Amino acid sequence: MSLVRLHVEHPLGEGQIVPLDPAQAHYLFGVMRLGAGAEVELFNGRDGAWRAEVAEAGKKRGLLACRARSAPQRDPPDLWLLFAPLKKARTDFVVEKATELGARRICPVQTEFTNAERIRRDRLQATAVEAAEQCGGTFVPEVAELVRLDRLLADWPEGRALMVADEALAGAASEQDLASAPAALLIGPEGGFSDAERGRLAARHEVTRLRLGPRILRAETAAVAALTLWQAGAGDWT
Repeated sequence: MSLVRLHVEHPLGEGQIVPLDPAQAHYLFGVMRLGAGAEVELFNGRDGAWRAEVAEAGKKRGLLACRARSAPQRDPPDLWLLFAPLKKARTDFVVEKATELGARRICPVQTEFTNAERIRRDRLQATAVEAAEQCGGTFVPEVAELVRLDRLLADWPEGRALMVADEALAGAASEQDLASAPAALLIGPEGGFSDAERGRLAARHEVTRLRLGPRILRAETAAVAALTLWQAGAGDWT
């Protein structure tokens, strides 16, 4: 059977003792029914994955002892996913799949036609942690605070390509270039970008318009498709 995987903030290394917080202790000992002597796999996003043994098990606390490294640290390519938040379950889906597909940073963006005006960053960050635990990853992407598109562009870092998935290109030619890194993919809202936003994006020298096939995709589908195309062309899948 595969080991239960747990993301921790504590440093990891041979012989390192890792304390558990109440939520982690409840998960391992209450939900998963592990006890003293059981093995788990730990990762913290910096030190790779480590096999650890339950040294102490309690209702609200516990101690794990690192025994041996089971996988090296694997950081994803320098790719950001920017997307307009959707309804709760669909936003969770985007964050989960972006983590699995190897986004390094996930940035919710407020556009003129964004349906969801608020997000809970802590909950979305927890979704990313859980996705990394489930997919065998050793890295958890940062989920940034919601930011308006105009402010994001005003502070855009020099040298980072910005590829915009544009539904207006469905069935047409595109300026497709997936070889750039560092890079970011921008997925617009269900209602599309406004004329003002299209003009603002078109004026940026780092922007490339990206075509995702002949059909208009739902926003969460477009996020998965764009990440997959970029990873296949310039990422760490080859």
